[in-house]
Amino acid sequence: MATTSASTRVEQLAEFVTRADFDQLSEEAREQLKLRVLDALGCALGALEGEPVKMIAEQNREFGGEPLSAQIDAGRTAPDRAALYNGALVRYLDFNDSYLAPGETCHPSDNLAPVLAACDYAQADGRTLLTALAVAYQVQTRLSDVAPVRAKGFDHTTQGAYAVAAGVSRALGLDREHTANAVSIAGTSLNALRVTRTGSLSHWKGLAYPAVSFGATHAAFLAKRGITGPREVFEGNKGFMDAISGEFEIDWSQEDLESVTRTILKKFNAEIHSQSAIEALIELQEENEVKPDQVERIELDTFQVAFDIIGGGEEGSKYEVHTKEEADHALPYLLAVALLDGQVLPDQYRPERISADDVQDLLHRVEIKPDDSLSERFPQEHSARIRLQLRDGQVLEREQRDYEGFHTRPMEWDTVAEKFDRLACARVEDGRREEIKDAVAALDEIETRQLTDTLEVLR
Repeated sequence: MATTSASTRVEQLAEFVTRADFDQLSEEAREQLKLRVLDALGCALGALEGEPVKMIAEQNREFGGEPLSAQIDAGRTAPDRAALYNGALVRYLDFNDSYLAPGETCHPSDNLAPVLAACDYAQADGRTLLTALAVAYQVQTRLSDVAPVRAKGFDHTTQGAYAVAAGVSRALGLDREHTANAVSIAGTSLNALRVTRTGSLSHWKGLAYPAVSFGATHAAFLAKRGITGPREVFEGNKGFMDAISGEFEIDWSQEDLESVTRTILKKFNAEIHSQSAIEALIELQEENEVKPDQVERIELDTFQVAFDIIGGGEEGSKYEVHTKEEADHALPYLLAVALLDGQVLPDQYRPERISADDVQDLLHRVEIKPDDSLSERFPQEHSARIRLQLRDGQVLEREQRDYEGFHTRPMEWDTVAEKFDRLACARVEDGRREEIKDAVAALDEIETRQLTDTLEVLR
């Protein structure tokens, strides 16, 4: 759609945000949003002992903040700080949902923390929460579709700035003018570098989106008070398209709220592009009753994006693995530990497990290659071809095109609830877990505070 000075692209986006309504959501989208909320909260509860999460909690306690929005098991604070802390919880395990676009991968449930904080502040109902979350999903996924930034050296959190500001604006009930300002301030300010996920990985891999959530939530509240932002953030001189993405088109007047139905969930606690390879390896091993000491070498043919990001391609070698952040983004480690332990869950990232001799030895006997035929099927398929070279000369092979959690084999409520319980059980008693699950299931019938009250104090 052509833009004019009277209607810039960010104003068109703001119009989409302000007209978004719960009644626009299909029944499938409503149910999928609830599944994503439950999945994300399970990831958050499973991350309560995470080292960087504790650091953020300590900083929030020291800095203080009006008790306006709930932090999970940490009382209340200012909305932007709640967005940071809860976002760190959702993201730390790297176990929440994903969206696969040809040139970009993102994790849209990262938007739950800022939207939840804003709805809590505004005392909004659960329908508003679901609608605002759907808005954030739509903005992030559509920008990922048409304006990928990874190849330009920028992180996927760059599109997330627009998504968070849009979702928070909808949660707060801002009008078109204030929403446009919120989105333009966030989009102008929060353009992150891809070095976050290349080379030797740090805590920032899991904190980059929470930091954007903090900044974009803060931007929305500034806009709420009347602070203005550059209305030509997309198309202007030195704007997003000029400086980063190049030209693209989205007709926001034609967009719906259904993109959540195109996101996928993780079966294994590992980077999204590894899921089919891990499932294929574990099933191949189980079907043939292979013991780890029988395996001489693991070979994987995968699609180019997986090779580039976690297989040793354009984002650096993946054979030096010493931290949790490096381990969950390294296919050699993931396949080695999956073969040895029969699973990839948070326990596989304990420091003593990462440094153990058996997994360190085996990961150096994992060979990964990109395969053009598998690359051509991505992202419609999530393909992997795994081979086990046994010490007796036997070769076992399995190829598959998806995994449980992908579009073709979606997870149902019971499966996600089981994942939630598995992640939360160490910190949350049975009764409180049931309260949280019941609140999520009834989000379209309750107030947001009924959910946040169950999360604020877990015991």
